[in-house]
Amino acid sequence: MSEEDTACVGEQAEENTEGCDTEHPVMQQEAEEESQKQFSTDAYYEYEDLHSRPSITPDSEIPENLLHLSHSFGYDCGRRANLQLLDDRTLIFIAGNLLVLLDVSTKEQRYLRSCSGGGIGSITVHPRQDYFVAAEKGNQPKIIVYEYPSLRPYRILRGGTERAYTFVDFNRDGSLLASVGSAPDYMLTLWKWRQEEVMLSCKAISQEVYRVSFSPYNPGLLTSSGSGHIKFWKMASTFTGLKLQGLMGHFGKTAATDIESYVELPDGKVVSGTDWGNLLLWDGNAIKVEICRKEGRNCHAGIAQPFALEDGQLMTIGYDGVVRGWDFESIDTADSNSDCSRFEMEPMNEMVVGHNVCLSSVVKSSLPDSFIWFAQDSNGAIWKLDLSFTYTTPDPECLFSFHAGAIQGLDVSKKSHLMATTALDRSVRVFDFLAKTELTTSRFNQGGTAVSWAPPLVNQSGGLLVTGFEDGVVRLLELYNPQRLHVVTGRSSKGDAELRLKQAFKPHNAPVTAVAYERNGDILATGSSDCTVFFFTVGEKYNPIGFVRVPGPVQGLEWSPHSHSENRLLILCQSGHVVEVQCPDPEAQKPTKTYQLPVLPSRSFRFRSIKSQIKREEEIARRQAVKEKKKKEREQRLKELNIPEADQEEEEEEKEEELPPIYIPDPPSPLYSGFYSQPGQFWLSMGGFDSGFLYHCKFSEKQDEDPDKRQDEPFDFLPVHNTDDDPVRSITFSSNRQLMFCGMHSGSVRVYLLQPGDHSLTSMQAYWALSVHDNQYGHLRHVRCSYDDCFVLTAGDDGNIFSFSLLPPEELQKGLQRKRAKVPSPRVGLENEALAQDIEDPAAYSIETAKQKLEKDRLHREAELKIAEKRRKLAELQKKFKEVLDKNQSLPEHVRLKPEELQLDRRFRDQAEREKSQRVMEVRKQLAWEEERCHIALSKLQEWFRDSLESNVVTVVAICSNHRVSTYRLPTLTKPSAQLRHQSKPSQLDRDAAPERRKSRAEPAKDSKIEEEEVVRPKMARPAGIKLGDRQVERLRKAAEKAEQAKAKIEKRKQEWEKLYAEKPDENCEDPQDVQAIREAKVNLGDLKLKSAKDFTVPKHLMMNAESKRAELIGLEEKVREKQTEMNRCIVALRDSKVLLVSRLRTQAQQLNKVQQRLATHLHRPTPPLPTMLPEETPEKRLKYNRTTLERYRVLRKQRLKTMQEETTQLLEQLEKEMEEEKEREEDDQERGGEGTCSPQRRTREDVEETSEEEGVELTELERELHRVEEIRLLYEQDSLIKQMESSVCLFDAELLLLRHEKLRLDWQLKMADLRQLTLYQELLLLKEFERREDTLQERLNTRVKEENIIMSELEERKEQLELKQRDIAKLQEREKALVTAFQASLGENNKFEEFLTRVFKKRIKRVKKKERTGDEEEEVDSDEDSDEDDDWDDDDDDDYYYDSGTEEGGAAPLDDSVCPAGCEPELFENTLQLRERRLDLEELLVEEKKSAEVLKKECDTLVKKEKAVKSGRKAVENDLELVNREKQQKMNELDVVVPLRLHQIEFVCSGSVPSDLSQALVLDRTELNRLQERIKQLQVEKNQQRDLYSQARQQHVRLIHDRKDIKTMIQALEKQCDELMMMKYGRLVDLEALQTLSGNRVLEELKQEKLLREAAYAKEIKQWDTKVEEVREGLMEVIKCNTERLLSMTNLLDQKRELEHKLNARQKKMDGQFQDYRRRVDQEEIRRLKMLVKTQSQQAEALRREIGLLSRKGGHVLPPSQAPLPPLPPLPTSTARTHISKQGSGRPSNVL
Repeated sequence: MSEEDTACVGEQAEENTEGCDTEHPVMQQEAEEESQKQFSTDAYYEYEDLHSRPSITPDSEIPENLLHLSHSFGYDCGRRANLQLLDDRTLIFIAGNLLVLLDVSTKEQRYLRSCSGGGIGSITVHPRQDYFVAAEKGNQPKIIVYEYPSLRPYRILRGGTERAYTFVDFNRDGSLLASVGSAPDYMLTLWKWRQEEVMLSCKAISQEVYRVSFSPYNPGLLTSSGSGHIKFWKMASTFTGLKLQGLMGHFGKTAATDIESYVELPDGKVVSGTDWGNLLLWDGNAIKVEICRKEGRNCHAGIAQPFALEDGQLMTIGYDGVVRGWDFESIDTADSNSDCSRFEMEPMNEMVVGHNVCLSSVVKSSLPDSFIWFAQDSNGAIWKLDLSFTYTTPDPECLFSFHAGAIQGLDVSKKSHLMATTALDRSVRVFDFLAKTELTTSRFNQGGTAVSWAPPLVNQSGGLLVTGFEDGVVRLLELYNPQRLHVVTGRSSKGDAELRLKQAFKPHNAPVTAVAYERNGDILATGSSDCTVFFFTVGEKYNPIGFVRVPGPVQGLEWSPHSHSENRLLILCQSGHVVEVQCPDPEAQKPTKTYQLPVLPSRSFRFRSIKSQIKREEEIARRQAVKEKKKKEREQRLKELNIPEADQEEEEEEKEEELPPIYIPDPPSPLYSGFYSQPGQFWLSMGGFDSGFLYHCKFSEKQDEDPDKRQDEPFDFLPVHNTDDDPVRSITFSSNRQLMFCGMHSGSVRVYLLQPGDHSLTSMQAYWALSVHDNQYGHLRHVRCSYDDCFVLTAGDDGNIFSFSLLPPEELQKGLQRKRAKVPSPRVGLENEALAQDIEDPAAYSIETAKQKLEKDRLHREAELKIAEKRRKLAELQKKFKEVLDKNQSLPEHVRLKPEELQLDRRFRDQAEREKSQRVMEVRKQLAWEEERCHIALSKLQEWFRDSLESNVVTVVAICSNHRVSTYRLPTLTKPSAQLRHQSKPSQLDRDAAPERRKSRAEPAKDSKIEEEEVVRPKMARPAGIKLGDRQVERLRKAAEKAEQAKAKIEKRKQEWEKLYAEKPDENCEDPQDVQAIREAKVNLGDLKLKSAKDFTVPKHLMMNAESKRAELIGLEEKVREKQTEMNRCIVALRDSKVLLVSRLRTQAQQLNKVQQRLATHLHRPTPPLPTMLPEETPEKRLKYNRTTLERYRVLRKQRLKTMQEETTQLLEQLEKEMEEEKEREEDDQERGGEGTCSPQRRTREDVEETSEEEGVELTELERELHRVEEIRLLYEQDSLIKQMESSVCLFDAELLLLRHEKLRLDWQLKMADLRQLTLYQELLLLKEFERREDTLQERLNTRVKEENIIMSELEERKEQLELKQRDIAKLQEREKALVTAFQASLGENNKFEEFLTRVFKKRIKRVKKKERTGDEEEEVDSDEDSDEDDDWDDDDDDDYYYDSGTEEGGAAPLDDSVCPAGCEPELFENTLQLRERRLDLEELLVEEKKSAEVLKKECDTLVKKEKAVKSGRKAVENDLELVNREKQQKMNELDVVVPLRLHQIEFVCSGSVPSDLSQALVLDRTELNRLQERIKQLQVEKNQQRDLYSQARQQHVRLIHDRKDIKTMIQALEKQCDELMMMKYGRLVDLEALQTLSGNRVLEELKQEKLLREAAYAKEIKQWDTKVEEVREGLMEVIKCNTERLLSMTNLLDQKRELEHKLNARQKKMDGQFQDYRRRVDQEEIRRLKMLVKTQSQQAEALRREIGLLSRKGGHVLPPSQAPLPPLPPLPTSTARTHISKQGSGRPSNVL
């Protein structure tokens, strides 16, 4: 059955279902029976109706058979399981969109095309090999079962997956088929394929599945494997039917691996392969052991695949090309003996197929007892293997060889039907596509990437190939016929063709991507992905010309045709760049240093995307067209309605969507192909975002910009149909350029018909397209035409190569005189030529690299020669200079030249210094390790002795006293201590915290299944598309706006009321301030019992644990450290002030010395002693050193090492003393220097005075007066300086004394802190002992609290659900009452059929309950609790049916509700039946809701019990925790705490004295005691205030109660008044909000419009029927007249017959009685037959009456047959006439009727 037939059947089934719902199960059953009947064993599909066909542009003249498939030369060897065996000589495999049936012996091929055109995903063969399956790819792909050998489609399976099938397989007997799909659904489906039915289906996994198969030993088990998984399936029978249950395999400690293949063992275990070559033995869903070879070697090198279990051995293949057989018993009983879970064993048998073989799948021969297997080689071969493993086993035979992987290059001969291909499998192959054979193959060390056949201008014989390889090598290969060579030389032939290496050169360092000959054949250009294009001269030997660099990897090369005036090369780059270079001149002067051509004229173009701009313009045009169309339609509609312009309203303009943005892809789209159109212009085909168009481009005139920064846009474009996601990968033309062939990304080939000379491609409109290669990965990158345009060759990335003929095979055979292609003859002298040298090393230098290296080597040799010459000359000069030195040394000293005079140039010395510094650096490098070692040792010493303290101990000494103050020795914070300060234990659950407010999961709007239904009859379905007039629409719009405004107003009012009610406090609400005050009182009141009391309960805020105590201890340490740090800071600041003071005192002492030098000796006052800085005051200077100190230390150390008497510490002390003495000497020198530096004038004046005094010269009066004034001034300066010095010293000593007192006070506090720290540490140790018990109890308590919260949440949820169910039950009861009321209303008053209809309404009939299935999850639920709960309801109601007792109460007769009684209105009877159905539905819903409510009640009771149990458990845990806290408190009370007290603080006095025993005393803080006494007074005052507030609040409460009563009375009066007004206005109470929100009913307006239209239509139809009835009546009268005349004639004939019979009777009295009996029997038989005929006709008449009744009431309710008002039938013939008629025969009654 075809798809079209199936669709028609489905549509008819849908129509029948809509017409009669009650007959649906019966019809479905009949349809199933028909479907089972229609698939008979001999039913087949037509292959011609199924297979995919070419896609052709409509209304084009392109023939459907434009291309005819000739042959397939490839094999998709990388596809999984792409080899099956149909019989002992026929193989089948997938080739793109084809199935290839290959005859092994004759090598003939037959083909089957895919039906979807999307490719074929997988194939398999039936176990009996009389059917094979092709599972396709595409949108909703099919599985087609073909019959073999007729190749007719037998069955088509649909709906198994969305995109593609990845694997299919039959079970052991072939009755079932399993299939698995690819992304996105990964659907596993089991088929009853003969009935085209899905048996089971489910999602396999969310990863790629490689294989699925049935168990050969258990038909109910399956196994699937794939990317990183293996899954075990079981077909299990459940109460809902048969289901697939999957169990995922767990790898455990073994690394996850992709599983390509597996084999199931008889006991249920499974052996699978791995990526690394070992085997995995699965037991259940876990790995039992990993199987490997001895000494841990892998079973295979690469991926291992088990494939069969035969003759007691497990057979495996691997990517290493080896087949191995393993002992089955050893594997089945394997068990690991170590922790590594590995089992080591060696194979029983082994066969090495080949060293360059990669086996991926095998199939066994169909012959019985055969050991022949056919193997798929992923390296491009099909092997025949004999796995008998005997001494006579033949070697593996390679049956067929193909390319492996994507085809990288393809070209055809320009003189013969030959084709050359190359791929990355390192082979170059030549095919004869006329004879459909492969001629020769050559293999090289690297994979091929490009191939080109030399044109006849280069090689007349047409036998020269240029091939490029992935290592950058280009090889010239000669093709010749060795048979011709045999004729010349007499050597034996090796085949029909051979390839011989002519020349090899390496122009590139990356893969060669394109090769092209210049149009005249003089130059060869090669392009590579290393962004270079190399040019060679063409001749007997190809010589390099040079190369140019391009902006990106080269995609293609095209020389300008002969029609262009200039000879240029168009270079296409993958990055979107296009470069055009001038053809280089081979005769030009070549550069000597490099092959790069710097001056070659070129033009560049960089593609800039314009696709988004094109789409934007198309969108603008589309929107404009839509606007114009709408405008025209509107004008036409207004004209038809005759609406005047004054009444026309302008339509509101719709908001236009934003236009598509301009998008430039980054990175740019790749360039796939291109070709010249005109000089300077070219076409490009882009991929990625810019696909979908062909872009016409030209080079810009401005070529000064950087090619990488250019942005060039095409000047024209041509849209290519349906290529937005399927870009054009390659383009080629026929020889006359009237056919353009396009290779598509999806693997299809397109053919466009062009007009001659159409370079702008304006005629590129109609096309012919055919899916050829694989649609996912078979990108068609190579399309070529044969030299005579008779064949088209395609090669794709899927490894397939196809040849098509443009002529039918019959015409092709007639047109071609040859059946084989002509292979060129060998050149003359070829047999005498030596083989060309090949480049086999991939790392060999390219031509340019070799050129650069030669140049570099030449320069190096020249430099070496120059260096050797210089060294020789230098040696001669050194020899001469030495002779001169010897001669100079032999001369007398006064004549001898000095060394400085012998130095001619200082630069020589500088050079020597540089060499010396260089050597010093080398020595430093040598000593770097020792230097680093010493540096590390020094850093360790500093870290231990200096860095361990935060700061050195600084001692500050007073100047005039012996008081001193020292800093605290603070160790640095260690990392653990610092971390301890930031540690925080995870916060535990607060069991008393109020649980968060939980949202009710049972929302009434969503959870309730009860929907409000109207009791009245359901509305008839309206036909869509009723259009209203503009005025009606406007009226509806205004009504809707008014309703919306009213609704918004009502909503706003509701929100205000809700806000007001939300602010209203609860009746039991308490003032938050009072609650807070009570909480504070409870907290501050505390437990008045002593901590030592046995019943003392520790408050929660005072509970201590190890973590809090640790935090307290850390806090105390931090405070102590903070105080010590602050004191150290003060002491260091005092030390710094002393340093400044000492410096200032020294300055003042110098000034004092200067003053005293000018005073007389007897006037000198004693100078205050100058303080000095002691070493302990500046300890940091002890570690300071300089080079002099180090030198001195070295000298002292040497001396001590000689004596070896003193220790190193004494050495350091001596060094320090010497340093101090040296420092004192320097200070004294400075002081003396300061004293000796006086002004020259003053010293001169003093000298003059002394001289004058010595000479006894008397001074004048003026001089004496001046001398006295100067003396007074100096005395004042002396006194002031001394006073300043003494005051500074006294002030410093006072500050030091004050700081000393503060430090002593801090020391006392620190001692107290030490005592407190000791106590805290003891408490911490004690708390640690209780920590484990406390944590355990706390964890248990948290668990109990959590359980309690969960139970409370569930209980609350159940209560909400129960409340909702009760509401639903109430609603159902109300609806049931409303239903009864509606029934009573429908009966009306004084209805004589009231009793009958009431009995019909209340009758309980047998009916099946409607069961809802929401999915697989509901079907799989199997709970014993549900079964138990359902049993409770069995007494009241049956599970599936309602039963009718058969009789009503009182013993009345059985009620027949199938027939409407005579006189009863049919509409009323039908309405009663419908109301009864609704009543029964409501009763069913009510029973179900009651069941659900009862279940919820039981659950609530269970949860309440659980809550009580959990609460009791929580309380028990709390009690245990309280006992632990008490015990902990008692232990802590036993600790001793030191509290120093003075005598006046002890008030525990007995008999006026302090007792010796103070154990009964209580230690209190006096401040706390005073606070408590003051608090007592405050509480008294607060008590009086609260009493007054209470009395005031009571009075206010009474007043508010009276006010509330008055307001309630007022509200009631207003509500009564409102109801009265409502009754007066509306006659009943109405909902005012609903009344305000009423809007125009569009449905009502549409129904009115529909009513008018239908009335007009019905009137017209009635008129037509009346006319027809009149015509029929007239015809009936004519028939009646005709029949009357016939009856009269028949009466006459009967009379004549009676007379004849009378005469005959008289004559027959004499005849024998036996003859009379025979005649009587004949008459009786005839009478019986006529009676049956009358009965049959009466039944047909009755059926016609029913049909007429149905047709007369079409669209209404069908009445029972007994009540159908049929028109009276025409009168029947009289009994006499009937008697006569019955005796005439069987043919007469039809005439009478």
